[in-house]
Amino acid sequence: MSSPRSGIPHYWVALRAMLVLTAVLGVGYPLAITGIGALALPAQANGSTETVDGDPVGSALIGQSFSDADGNPLPEWFQPRPSAAGDGYDGGASSGSNYGPENADLIAAIEERKTQIAEFNSVDPDDIPADALTASASGLDPHISPEYALLQVERIAAERNLAVDDVRSLVDNHIQARDIGYLGEPTVNVLQLNIALEALTA
Repeated sequence: MSSPRSGIPHYWVALRAMLVLTAVLGVGYPLAITGIGALALPAQANGSTETVDGDPVGSALIGQSFSDADGNPLPEWFQPRPSAAGDGYDGGASSGSNYGPENADLIAAIEERKTQIAEFNSVDPDDIPADALTASASGLDPHISPEYALLQVERIAAERNLAVDDVRSLVDNHIQARDIGYLGEPTVNVLQLNIALEALTA
């Protein structure tokens, strides 16, 4: 039977290994990867922040609402899709509603949104695309479909006294193609589009 003292060298070796691995993998490796990311992809490493006149106005990766203090959509801005994350686009409460397609609450919400969007944009309810009526799984999707962006063009042109063709061209120029040519669907980043819209108005 070995004495407790005979195991002390093993404990010391284990402790030193833990300290070295903690320093290398817990401190050195994350710092190295962060440094490489900051040098190779500075925008992405810093949250893909969008700025106007040097001031940050949001992230291209997280959607945000364009509404007044009461939650009413502002007609002079392109509107995002609905969000089920907290009070809307809450990065700390990312989630979808988890309702199934036959859930009565989801069906009622979709019908209510369809009516509101049709009235807000003066369009036929049947012309409203699905992404305008349903939240994404994360509740943070910053994109809408080109169809939903184009549906809003005439309202925004009227609100901002712009030519409809100019606003439509702005949308066309902000349509992002499928990833690597075939993954997903074409999208429009709402924040980037609204930043360009403000610049066009100015």
